[in-house]
Amino acid sequence: MRRSLGELAKLIRSKNAGPFWLTFDVMFDDSDVYREVRDQNVLSIERLAACYRQDPAVVRVFAHDAALAIKVSFPRPASSGSALDTDVFGGQQYAPLMDFTVELPD
Repeated sequence: MRRSLGELAKLIRSKNAGPFWLTFDVMFDDSDVYREVRDQNVLSIERLAACYRQDPAVVRVFAHDAALAIKVSFPRPASSGSALDTDVFGGQQYAPLMDFTVELPD
């Protein structure tokens, strides 16, 4: 059964990690679902880099098993508050992650 990350995660959020980096948190309340997402590499460096137009060498992905969470970080396209910035707090950048798909066992 195919489901979206937005349906499965308890929380998906993005925010600044300083003025030059964005960080994303994808949190789960079900350990089986978390493991499926982690083990299927749904949030792979390559997929995230393509989605956010980043060089894969700068994308960082961390799985936190104890917290049932996956954290992603990469440089902002424009520094927070600069003339080219469209989201000063980075809080709207998570939206594309909601449509990533996960294959769950029946």
